[in-house]
Amino acid sequence: MKAKYIILLIFPLLWSCSADESEDYQDVPLNFQVPANFPPLAYDLMNNPPTEKGFELGKKLFYDGRLASDGIVSCGFCHIQEDAFTHHGHTLSHGVDDAIGTRNTPPIQNLAYQTTFMYDGAASHLDLQPIIPFTSPIEMNGDFAKAIAMMKGDPVYQKLFKVAFTDGQINSENMLKALGQFMVMVTSSNSRFDKYRRNESGGTLTQDEKDGYAIFNQKCSSCHATDLFTDNSFRNNGLSIDPAYNDIGRFRVTELPQDKYKFKVPSLRNIEKTAPYMHDGRLFTLEAVMDHYNSGAVNSATLDPILNKNGSLGIPLTATEKSKIIAFLKTLTDTQYLTDKRFSEY
Repeated sequence: MKAKYIILLIFPLLWSCSADESEDYQDVPLNFQVPANFPPLAYDLMNNPPTEKGFELGKKLFYDGRLASDGIVSCGFCHIQEDAFTHHGHTLSHGVDDAIGTRNTPPIQNLAYQTTFMYDGAASHLDLQPIIPFTSPIEMNGDFAKAIAMMKGDPVYQKLFKVAFTDGQINSENMLKALGQFMVMVTSSNSRFDKYRRNESGGTLTQDEKDGYAIFNQKCSSCHATDLFTDNSFRNNGLSIDPAYNDIGRFRVTELPQDKYKFKVPSLRNIEKTAPYMHDGRLFTLEAVMDHYNSGAVNSATLDPILNKNGSLGIPLTATEKSKIIAFLKTLTDTQYLTDKRFSEY
């Protein structure tokens, strides 16, 4: 497959000029390359082109607990890089003052290929998505006026905003654009599976993994489509309703009866690192996920037709098929993305 070049995704080695040096240094566009095995971008790079200092500013914002009302809970508090930017081990997300959310923390990866965000699709643009966790009283409980005042009093923020944006303004629009640039660049495209697909060195799969890929394509890829492993749709996958939350999913946004209990199909990339699973973190292992799709689906008016064929619920899977699918899923772990210092706080 031939790579599609949008802007080129290779970070230039231009990190020597830090924000506390001369104010006269120039910003530099970041290169962005769509991997050969990926579909086209959904995000319009021309409206918010990533730059070195815009990305640096976005990363600083992502890890700055001062944006939260308690001075602690940053975006990176729940989105931990080594866990594929999830809150590994936590069933539900945690927020300010030990508040507990109602949903599991989703990963941050390849967001520039998506058009809706959050489990219920409450955000339809990546640059606006951070507003939801930032202002949520049980997540960051942030206040834009206070955050802007804090940044205006910080010399590092002053210099970064000045260089990253033509108007140099420290305001909510530029704050959100910088976060958008950071999230655009946080990509995962170098797993062993990717190298296999691109016929690159290090892309060897075992026979069980190849078998698992074939079974996956037969029984799972209708929803977990393309090499992004999601079709970005919203579906009811047969989870029983948790009476403690009665999370109505996509219906919360659209108020359409056909959207009740539907949630966004997650990508399976780095799935080995993102337990627990499902929107409410109720399943703790990949084996439990396989068992759910085999025999755990609960029928309802909005259950996805794929899970209810001819009156038979679920997707039939033998023990061997489950094992081989899991072996394949582990080839989606991207060690480079999980350890890349460009995305880390320190």
